[in-house]
Parts: sequence; C-alpha cells; structure tokens
Amino acid sequence: MPQRLLAFTIAALFSTVALPPALAQNKAAQPRAISPRGALDAEETNNISVFKRVSPSVVHITTLSVQRDFFSLRTSEQPRGTGTGFVWDAEGHIVTNFHVIQGGDRATVTLADQSSHPARLVGAFPDRDIAVLRIDAPRDKLPAIQLGASRDLQVGQKVYAIGNPFGLDQTLTMGIVSALNREIEAVTRRTIKGAIQTDAAINPGNSGGPLLDSAGRLIGVNTSIYSPSGASAGIGFAIPVDEVNRIVPRLIRDGRFIRPALGVTAGAENLARALGAPKGVLLVDVGNGSPAAAAGLKPFGRDRSGRIVPGDVITGVDGQAVADLDDMLSLLETRQIGEKVTLTVWRAGQTRKVVATLGSSD
Repeated sequence: MPQRLLAFTIAALFSTVALPPALAQNKAAQPRAISPRGALDAEETNNISVFKRVSPSVVHITTLSVQRDFFSLRTSEQPRGTGTGFVWDAEGHIVTNFHVIQGGDRATVTLADQSSHPARLVGAFPDRDIAVLRIDAPRDKLPAIQLGASRDLQVGQKVYAIGNPFGLDQTLTMGIVSALNREIEAVTRRTIKGAIQTDAAINPGNSGGPLLDSAGRLIGVNTSIYSPSGASAGIGFAIPVDEVNRIVPRLIRDGRFIRPALGVTAGAENLARALGAPKGVLLVDVGNGSPAAAAGLKPFGRDRSGRIVPGDVITGVDGQAVADLDDMLSLLETRQIGEKVTLTVWRAGQTRKVVATLGSSD
C-alpha cells in the first residue's frame, strides 16, 4: 500500500472513533465502578477486634518540665517528652516506663476519648523501668487492660503493640515473639532479665505501651529498641508481664518497691578473682543484726597482722546459682520480706547451706 494511502487510512480510522471534546471530558469525569470488597480473612478480623477492644485502655503521656527565666525569674512549662501507658485499674492507676517520666516535673495523661488529665506519681522502680501514675477520671473512661502471662510464651507466636510512636496516637503494629529471656539495661544500669524480644515495629513514643498476645491480653510493656538510627529496626524489647504484675501492686500499696534484703555488702568481681574465690557475692561487710548476721555469715577481713581472714561467698539462692550481686538481687526481688531462703555459701574451699529470713532493704 502506498505510504500516502496508509496515512490517510489511519487518520480516517481515528477520526471515526474520536469523541467531541465536551463528550470526552464528561465521560472521563465519570467515577469508575467499585468492585465489592470481599470478606476479611480470620487474621484481619482478629487484628481489628484486638485493636477495638484494647485501644480504649491505652493512653498517651506527655511530660513537662518547669523552667525559670534567668532574668525575670518567671517560670514556664516546657514539653519534655511523650510516651505511652495503659490503664491498670478503674481507680485511675496508669502503668508506663520509668524513663518516660524521668526528669519531668509534671505529667498529663490523654485517654482514648482525647480527654486530658493531670497525673501524679504513685511510685516507681527504676531498676525495672516501671512507674505508676494516677489520674482522677470517671470510672467508665478507665477500662483496665486484661492481663495475660509471660511464663509460657513461645518464639513465633503473634504479638501486637499499641502506642503513640512519634506522637501519633493509637497506632497498631504487629509481629511475633522473636526471642525470649533477653537481657536489657535499665536506666540505673541494673540488668532486666527475661525480656521479650519482638519484631513488631516499636519506635520512640511507644515506650510504656502494651505488648499483647493474639487474644489481646497484656504480655509485656514495650521499653526499648535496638537500633543504630533510633527508629525501629525490627528488634524491640518488652518487660514481661509476670514481672510487671509482681511490681505494680507493691508500688500502688507502698509507693515504692521495698526489696527484700540480707543486709550485706558485696566486693568487686576483681577482688573475688584476686582471692581465688568462686563466682558469686563475696561479702565484705555484714550488717549488725541483719538477716545475714543472724544466719552466721561472715565477711572477708584482715587480722591484726594484716593477713586476709577468709569470709563467705554466696553462690546460690534456693538452688539457683548467682554469678554476681545483680543475680542475687534479681532473685531476692521475687521473694517477700519475712520469707526464708536457703543460701549456698562457700568459705575457704568448703560449701554449705544456710537458711536466712529476709529483711527489708530500708
């Protein structure tokens, strides 16, 4: 076909299907038909159900610091930080991380209905990064979160996190338990043992929020992330709920966590190595009238000629080995004042069992 004839044929073809400009514009402006949405699958339905049921128990926490102008001496409140918490009971107790409120002079709690309430500190246990606030709000606005258990968690089970990352309230993320029995560091440099590791996205602002199982029950309190950039990198940590449930009632009752104690002072690890002692809690002082003294424990010391007099090293509590003071304190924190414990004690190459009645750390 000659080239001119081919061009004419193509032009004629398009001219037969072209629409008038006004008609073409009206046709393009018409909305396209929307396909009906299919039914949600079981996983989606559960995600939605958990969020709707638990989000009313999750709160936003804003901390403020009071600053005084150097010249005018006027004071003003400046925002210090934000975090997440959750309703513990209908009495208005709110649980969060200690580091969320640390350094703040005042805190405000915003509930799910966006009402804000001034909060007062009930008690805190920085060694476990847990704090309890209290607000005065109607009981019907304070749905307590449902407690689960952390002792039977398994790697691979589904978890949810609800919080306020970057100040964006009521955000749901989802993941799995990626590891158990991790160790993280509290603000006091004490080790928090048994932490839950999750790959659910946790970002700044999520701290103090709940980690939930697939039934929407609390299994941990989100507390930190491992990230070079400060944003979620798929490794977050939560304090297990069994630990939280052991500490929070004491904070509500006493305003502080009173640790059961033996009344001893421990020596440094390098001292134990220098003395050829095993791993454990090497005693350098035993308080007069303390539970340790009543149990017959003796510290290391020196005689009149300066020679070292062998003392005791606590190597176990109720059959569980302790490698250092932190280990022993963690075990004693699970006991009650007045409770008896059986100590494994080493002295000069000999090991014995000693029963001691725990006293108060006050």
